[in-house]
This record gives sequence, C-alpha cells and structure tokens, in this order.
Amino acid sequence: MAKTQDYTAVFKDMMGAFPVDTKAFDGMYKSQTALTEKLSAVAIDAATKSTDLSAKWAQDTLAKLAAMSKAKAEPADYAKSMTDFMSATVESASEHMAAFAEIAKKVQTETLELMLAAGKDMSEDVTEAAKKATADVTAAAKKAAAK
Repeated sequence: MAKTQDYTAVFKDMMGAFPVDTKAFDGMYKSQTALTEKLSAVAIDAATKSTDLSAKWAQDTLAKLAAMSKAKAEPADYAKSMTDFMSATVESASEHMAAFAEIAKKVQTETLELMLAAGKDMSEDVTEAAKKATADVTAAAKKAAAK
C-alpha cells in the first residue's frame, strides 16, 4: 500500500520559513481597543447629556402646563394662559434644540479628532509592520536560497 505524504510537516516547515511577528497584531489590537474605548466614552457622554437635557425639558414643560391648568377667574384668562404656555413652549423648544445641536457638534468634533489620530497611528503601525515583514521575508528567502 502506498504511503501518504505528511502535509503537517510540510506546512510546519513552510510557516517556519516565513515567520509572522505577532507583536504587530498585538499593537493593532491594542490600538483598536483604545479607539473603541475613546469612541464609547464620547457616545456615552453625549447620551448622558442628551438624557439630562430631555429630562430638564420635560420638567420645564410640565411645570408650565401645571401653571396653565390652574382655575382662572375670567374666561379671557384661559386664552391668555394658553397663549403664554404656547409662546413659552416655542421659546423653550428653540433653546433646547440649540443645546442638542451643541451636543451633536461636540460629538462630531471629538469623533473626527479621534478618527484622524487613529488613522495616523494605524498608518504608522501598518508601515512599521510592512517594513518588518519585508525584512523577515527577505531574510527567510535568502536563508531558503542558501540551502
């Protein structure tokens, strides 16, 4: 019966001839997790501020609604109370929407800064890993050619 070739030894020799530097992968993993942590912090901060702003807006609206719903002595006072409530609500809405816009602008700015910094770091990491890989492959090729 014919003996089958052991491909395990062949692949082991082949992989040994082209070493892989796992430090580059470790560095990229650490860079990615650091970026994710920073982006998460930006998102959580924005969500916290948005939630606080929404709660404050709701409380302000309910306080104005409570004032409007009180009994009045004259029928004309109901119309005035409704008009005051509506104008205060419109003013409050524009103020709160401007505050939401500021939160969004801050998130956008911080995210852009993080992405630019990460792009620069990743570019440097990839360049360094490529140089190291080229040197390793060249050395392995010379070693293989010498055999």
